[in-house]
Amino acid sequence: MPKVQLFIPCFVDQLYPETGMNMVKVLEKLGCEVSYNTKQTCCGQPAFNAGYREDAKAVATKFLHDFEDNSYIVSPSGSCTGYVRNYYDTLFANSSDHNLCNQVGKNMYEFTEFLTKVLKVENTGATLKGKATYHDACGALRECNIKEGPRKLLKNVRGLELVEMKECETCCGFGGTFAVKYEAISIGMAQVKVKSALDTGAQYMITTDVSCMMHLQGYINENNYPIQTMHIADVLASGW
Repeated sequence: MPKVQLFIPCFVDQLYPETGMNMVKVLEKLGCEVSYNTKQTCCGQPAFNAGYREDAKAVATKFLHDFEDNSYIVSPSGSCTGYVRNYYDTLFANSSDHNLCNQVGKNMYEFTEFLTKVLKVENTGATLKGKATYHDACGALRECNIKEGPRKLLKNVRGLELVEMKECETCCGFGGTFAVKYEAISIGMAQVKVKSALDTGAQYMITTDVSCMMHLQGYINENNYPIQTMHIADVLASGW
């Protein structure tokens, strides 16, 4: 039975807690022993991206020691996963936490990546009727090289027709503080993404990252478009 430590990102904790719960449901159904350290906080990515490296390192140090147990760490976020894997090393090089940093980086997995690459699962027994398209979130695609795994999982959801949109790999425009600093550009990017999804006739736009969902759903709601964003964990736990 694989032992799994959960890392629940800030947006999931504060805005989409059901996504975290659905991830647990799937992992437990597939035989994992799941644990959750209630002392965990943020991975430190917002501070790092804003240029506050010392603040980011303080948060990251706490993260490392919250997850120092040498077992899998699974998160419903390609963004956080990619940040821990690819940028922690720049904070902890030649430090006393360097070895722990390497250990945590090797143990860290995005949810769908863990299902397909570690558990070797492509069918969770989920059911969701309708047509869906998949948005490649930047963190998952560009930081973790996650492309085919989520699609394989979605193609095995009973009742779900998966169609590709033209702009599947285009950024949604959120980018954390980017959406605040460059609001007009951010909204324009959301417009391109949503139009591409609507052109497929899909009812659902599915992704690995709730930050993308939040941004895109806000634009969708503002314009009353007939499409709904969903996190893939919610899809893979559907219909049980």
